[in-house]
Amino acid sequence: MTFAVDRLEGNIAVLEAEDGAMFDVPLAELPPGTRQGSVLRRDAGGAYCLDPEEEARRRRANFELQESLFIPTSH
Repeated sequence: MTFAVDRLEGNIAVLEAEDGAMFDVPLAELPPGTRQGSVLRRDAGGAYCLDPEEEARRRRANFELQESLFIPTSH
């Protein structure tokens, strides 16, 4: 299961699960380098790890969606 870091509030990270559920996790339980927008996975032991490939895929998809919304049309 993947989680997106919605925001950081002090020493708490607010994560969004794939099903849209939101929950708080102490920042100390997350890997170094975790920031807003990071994508995390939980390993078999329950520890969170960064998933830079999934994060990059999501960023590309978001960029492509934005680009498609702002393509000028000729009249």
